[in-house]
Amino acid sequence: QVQLVESGGGLVQAGDSLRLSCAASGRTFSTYAMGWFRQAPGKDREFVAVVDWRGESTYYADSVKGRSTISRDNAKNTVYLQMNSLKPEDTAVYYCAAGFTAWNRASSYDYWGQGTQVTVSS
Repeated sequence: QVQLVESGGGLVQAGDSLRLSCAASGRTFSTYAMGWFRQAPGKDREFVAVVDWRGESTYYADSVKGRSTISRDNAKNTVYLQMNSLKPEDTAVYYCAAGFTAWNRASSYDYWGQGTQVTVSS
């Protein structure tokens, strides 16, 4: 069992940066791929970024590629999402998720956090 708690969201202006964190409980954190997803009001949850269990392979949605960096610290059981040059369309609840064989599909993840709100004003 893995419990995930996101933090770092908030209200920012367009062009600002934010770093989201996701703290995981459990000894098996380092064996999971970790992903970030987001859900805007009235829209489906969408993939943002994923990092493999070693922290060596990453993959990003086109919408955030070049503006965001996912990373993890297995010693701290934490995964991060650094987001730069934020846009109003980045406004959403951001969720982190863990899965053994997960990649960019939400259905491949086993555990989810409760989310953190990111609001970007224009």
